[in-house]
Amino acid sequence: MPTILGQNQYGKAENRVVKITRDGDTHHIKDLNVSVALSGDLEEVHLSGSNAHCLPTDTTKNTVYAFAKEYGIESAEQFGIHLARHFVTSQEPIHRARIRIEEYAWERIETSDANSRFIGSDEVKHSFVRKGQETRLTEITYDGERWQVISGLKDLVVMNSTNSEFWGYIKDKYTTLKEAYDRILATEVSGRWRFNWTDDDQRMPNWERSYEQVKKHMLHAFAETYSLSLQQTLYQMGSRIINNRSEIDEVRFSLPNKHHFLVDLEPFGLKNDNEVYYAADRPYGLIEATVLRDGVEPAIPVDLTNL
Repeated sequence: MPTILGQNQYGKAENRVVKITRDGDTHHIKDLNVSVALSGDLEEVHLSGSNAHCLPTDTTKNTVYAFAKEYGIESAEQFGIHLARHFVTSQEPIHRARIRIEEYAWERIETSDANSRFIGSDEVKHSFVRKGQETRLTEITYDGERWQVISGLKDLVVMNSTNSEFWGYIKDKYTTLKEAYDRILATEVSGRWRFNWTDDDQRMPNWERSYEQVKKHMLHAFAETYSLSLQQTLYQMGSRIINNRSEIDEVRFSLPNKHHFLVDLEPFGLKNDNEVYYAADRPYGLIEATVLRDGVEPAIPVDLTNL
């Protein structure tokens, strides 16, 4: 039975690169996990085993580390753009490059006052502690003409201890959930946002400031929305980003509802006045949706695991 070759790509996944920038005694860290995927005129390497059009994956790995030295790492997005442009423009068989990057943030350790420092220590500007709030993400795709940049984050756990309700829902013979007029609302945010920067003639966004501002608006919307459902909160988070960040046209969230249930303390003669909860890790409600600028077609995959 005849067969044909479908979509294909190859590259080196999860290249961990840590770049230290030394500004005198003050050091700065960029800690990335970079995955490269290349596609193009690669039919023969599959059909006949000819490697004539195949750039070794080891070379893509080496390029990541060399570019960290040659260009530095201004931002995850800018670094990915350098890599994608290089692979497509320097290798004729490669027509499309996709660079996925996870960034792990570090913050400087605040040191003690001078009187309590150990002997021989000056002001310390080279010690860091890994931030634990979230992992920053970006995916850059380039085909030689058009860019697509989708950035985001994952593992950002947030909670409102009040100002959340859930009632008025459909009830059938299997419904046991009691209506809630004051509940904990908690979720672990996985979000992606797509930039409307698509070609080199456009002004490139300030990637670092954009990320900081998107996260700020996202968290403000979560905190400031009196929530009647997690769906409502999700929409407000996406809308706040779209309305405040002109460089972004599309936002997609995947929000697991991290349920907190009141513990029955009556058997112990105690009243639980919304004070003691059991935090259940599973099963969980999973709320997902895309928020778009009016007139824009969606492009972020519905299943974020495919990003």
